[in-house]
Amino acid sequence: MSLNQLIQWYFRTPIVLRLLATVAFCMIFFGSIVHWIEPDVFPTVFDGVWWAVITGSTVGYGDFVPLTFWGKVIGIFLILAGGGVVTFYMATVSASTVKYEQDLSRGKLEYKGKDHVIIIGWNERTKQLNQMIESYAKNEHVVLIDNSLKEIEYKDHDFHYVRGDATEDETLNKAHIKDARCVIITSDPSKKERQADQTSILATVAAKGLNPNTFIICEILTKEQIPNAKRAGADTVVRSNDFMSTLFFHELYRKAHIKPFDTLVKQLSNQQYKQITVPEKLVGKTFQNCSFEFMKQEELLLGMEQDGELQINPPAQTILKEDAHLIMLSTLRK
Repeated sequence: MSLNQLIQWYFRTPIVLRLLATVAFCMIFFGSIVHWIEPDVFPTVFDGVWWAVITGSTVGYGDFVPLTFWGKVIGIFLILAGGGVVTFYMATVSASTVKYEQDLSRGKLEYKGKDHVIIIGWNERTKQLNQMIESYAKNEHVVLIDNSLKEIEYKDHDFHYVRGDATEDETLNKAHIKDARCVIITSDPSKKERQADQTSILATVAAKGLNPNTFIICEILTKEQIPNAKRAGADTVVRSNDFMSTLFFHELYRKAHIKPFDTLVKQLSNQQYKQITVPEKLVGKTFQNCSFEFMKQEELLLGMEQDGELQINPPAQTILKEDAHLIMLSTLRK
């Protein structure tokens, strides 16, 4: 490597590494010089470097002390030059650490991982979803994209925050969309329903365009926009309005009223939906027989997907085929 290439490499290196290299050079330089001047006091180069580090950092153990005139002159230059470099290095490291934490809280840093889940939108639904992930899926890596939060305390949440518009490539790339396992797009509560749906659909198009293989769950508020969300590339469309209306209806007309907090919603929040391929031992058995088997494991069989048709609570005597997928409900376990 030529001198010119070495200089270019030096100035292209991050400032913290440059300062570290400068500190190392100064310590080795002064340590070698003092070893050459006073070999009796500093028998090895390492002893000289040790003295240079201790002196330059102003610790001053006193185990090695230059005795000659020129040795003391080297010590003076070391304190003036090396000490300033070490102090500046420590100050730069401290400032860089503070800036890193600030950028992390403000959503300015790019996510570097993969096989993660991207959640778009910070609202009560995503807050609860993140709490459930933290409690029941501790190994899951989550990246939050939101444009409304100016800052979020990263120490209070186990996710990486990216601030920006989820419909823009720059923001999605900062969230490392190309290696994301799943993207959850929630509706913006600050917008009107139709406008919120259009934004969700646009975010779906952007995410699918950058990563065609990622699984996208999209929340849609109006029934008319469901086909557009599917055409945009959403693998699953969740219409929260339908779900909430159904809950309101059943809560209104159920006969037995129980404790206010012991509601259906609370019960469902402690349950996990699972979809599995029918076990080999249950192929050819009836749906009823299969239900009894899973009851032994404290799991509730809700339905199945067979022959391209989804059936919830199918006839008890329905025979399970080899390609069937079972849908069940089980208690979430931490």
